[in-house]
Amino acid sequence: MSDLSSPVETSDFAFPLKGVRVLDLADGKGELCGRLLADLGADVIMIEPPQGMAARTQQPLVDGISLHFASHAANKRSVALDLNTAEGKDNFLKLVDGADILVETFRPGTLDRLGLGVSSLHQRNPRLVVLSMTDFGQSGPYRDFVASEAVINAMAGTLCRSGFPGTSRPPLLPPGRLAYETSAIQASWALLLSYWQSLHIGVGDHLDFSVFEGTAQILDPILGVTGSAAGGKSAMQMAEERGRPNAGMLYPIFRCKDGFVRMCILNPRQWQGMSDWLGPDHPFTDPAYGNLVKRFQVIGDIIKLIGDLCANYTKVELVTEGQRRGVPIAGLATPQEVLADEHFNARGAFTSLAVDGKTGKVPAGFLEIDGVRAGIRGPAPAIGQHTAEVLAQCPAAKTSATPYTTGSKRRPLEGIRVLDLGVIVAGAELGRILCDAGAEVIKVENKAFPDGGRQSGEKHRVSFSFAQGHRGKEGLGLNLRSPQGVELFKQLAAKSDLILSNFKPGTMESLGVGYDVISKINPGIIMAESSALGHTGPLSRSMGYGPLVRASSGLTGLWSYPELEGQFFDGLTIAPDHFAARVSAIGIIALLVRRRATGKGGTVHVSQAETILGALTTELLRESLFPGSLKPKGNHGEYDAPDGIFPCAGDDDWCAVSVRDNRDWRALCETIGREDLLADPDLQSAAGRLARRGELEQALGAWTSTRSPELVMETLQAAGVPAGKMFRLSEFDDNQHLRQRNFFRTIHQTGHDEIWPTENGPVVCHNMPDPDIRPAPMQGEHTRVVVKRVLDLADDRVETLIAEGILEESA
Repeated sequence: MSDLSSPVETSDFAFPLKGVRVLDLADGKGELCGRLLADLGADVIMIEPPQGMAARTQQPLVDGISLHFASHAANKRSVALDLNTAEGKDNFLKLVDGADILVETFRPGTLDRLGLGVSSLHQRNPRLVVLSMTDFGQSGPYRDFVASEAVINAMAGTLCRSGFPGTSRPPLLPPGRLAYETSAIQASWALLLSYWQSLHIGVGDHLDFSVFEGTAQILDPILGVTGSAAGGKSAMQMAEERGRPNAGMLYPIFRCKDGFVRMCILNPRQWQGMSDWLGPDHPFTDPAYGNLVKRFQVIGDIIKLIGDLCANYTKVELVTEGQRRGVPIAGLATPQEVLADEHFNARGAFTSLAVDGKTGKVPAGFLEIDGVRAGIRGPAPAIGQHTAEVLAQCPAAKTSATPYTTGSKRRPLEGIRVLDLGVIVAGAELGRILCDAGAEVIKVENKAFPDGGRQSGEKHRVSFSFAQGHRGKEGLGLNLRSPQGVELFKQLAAKSDLILSNFKPGTMESLGVGYDVISKINPGIIMAESSALGHTGPLSRSMGYGPLVRASSGLTGLWSYPELEGQFFDGLTIAPDHFAARVSAIGIIALLVRRRATGKGGTVHVSQAETILGALTTELLRESLFPGSLKPKGNHGEYDAPDGIFPCAGDDDWCAVSVRDNRDWRALCETIGREDLLADPDLQSAAGRLARRGELEQALGAWTSTRSPELVMETLQAAGVPAGKMFRLSEFDDNQHLRQRNFFRTIHQTGHDEIWPTENGPVVCHNMPDPDIRPAPMQGEHTRVVVKRVLDLADDRVETLIAEGILEESA
């Protein structure tokens, strides 16, 4: 069993979820939900059968020990119960009586068949929040489908945008288990939001969470806010009908003496720094090339010039010089470089974990609360290690004044006021999801420093993308570069609950509105900051964009076909912005829970790079134990075969198919009419199948290539084999599963005639209403309304402040 070395000192830390009890029945997916709650101080009790949960044998293994389990079960306790026996059910229900949250990942209908359905659990404990996390949800046409990482990525819209441009090669699966891991982050956000709601309405909820839908919202969202280079378009608007888009020019990668670097040259100031670096006599010194659109007209020639320059230097030399000149740049880190990285290690991003006598390094945790990392503190438990003590100390049953009811109209964050200084993607998303949950979100902007998300060329400066990230917010124009503006901000902060920002670390302090100042005015204030590389450490003040974060965290280097050395294909993904925003939101809700009990606010700090490390926890732990094991895998599953992407009849039509075990292998062979393979004794084990992977992939490909992807998916799913069509983004609007589960909503943005599609909330549930979808604000659109409502400023005072440029309003 694993044990922990060098635990983080947290003896004086006020864990925000201390006292919250969680029953964790996640097995094979969603284990990260419980880990995140445990990291924040909740008492997370795994309920597993006497022989142990299946996740204990989940690959990769070290001498029979699962590295996934060792890292994802850290900080938890284990109770062994046989839920098929009367005694096991009785003990389980005693634990339910005193629990706040229950997480389960059984197939739909399993709890009912055990006599432990959610309705019966709510009869015993009306306050219980139950999260049912399944591949496709508890309802809809795909309800009984089974999935794998490849299947989820194919169906959720990630695959169709990933890979070599055009159709000459298959699309490319993202590395690791990003779909399942980031969906668990989304599920954790929904779970804590529901728990917060239960504290106010007196009853819990049943959250029907779909990994398919979670991935479509959080990894590479089909409708979410996009980065600056997208020109205000959503992913759905940018997608190619056939083949993968050529994204290499968006955030170009250059070979250097010892590897590769990536640059994100977006605004005129950054281009001027690059132009000066290239010297005074290149053909593009005209300041007009500061315009991104004009520069893209000659981007091939410009990239050649920069490539010639980079070839003469090392990664460190280029990054150092780029920082000096104001050119956003990062080296493409290898996994070993990530593990040894001075900045990450200075920040305590990794901790030691001993697995069967071998000591490895593992990402320590996703976020910091009050400057302390909320992360791994204790080892994964042995089977049933805590059964006796937990059953002997069953807490009193949770009481409720009313029986379980559904249909609450209260929005979870009603009464919470947010001052939102967040920009671009991660900042926009955090404020947006809080707004969706009912918070009063005031977007604070200054005309001299507009949100880069507004730079789209769309009329009224509200593009499709900007509307997705700022819907429902109010726009306040305020000049924080003036003393009067700072004073007004302090007055607003005194009457607010949350302040959000994702500027370069130190910016809020330099403006005079850091936590040390604001908390003296309002001790209950919660301030959440995110940045590319974190608020401490030698590189904390580096310029950060998502593509640079992916490069420095090692994700870019892994997002590649193994046979194409030096080519990388993460240019279109928006990761990690959307799931990093959810990590911040998780910390915020945890602090709201603590504040409700103590009145004390606090801080949430998130390093976007470290959220990627967290999503690659298992892979990085393995790499630390076995250097060289973490490398591009392409479309080949590592632990059984066949498992990957297969051609179907049609033009650029593909289907993901995964064999997970011998049962899947038998069903696959019988379905495709290859009983000869089933009878082959060398193919009766995963090891035997992997040894002949090429042959098996060819055999399956011959069958899939004569059938449509829909037919392949439906035929194999009917046999219980994970299979999923590669859906194009243009197909999502008509997807009946998503339609039946109310995945889509619409938004009518002021200044635009058309009605735009937008996404709904994060989960299907009973007691959290759907978001109130309202337009995104123009800059300063609600200035007068906000200062009148919040500060009760007289009209003549408002007029004076506007005339002096302290307050701003839309034209």
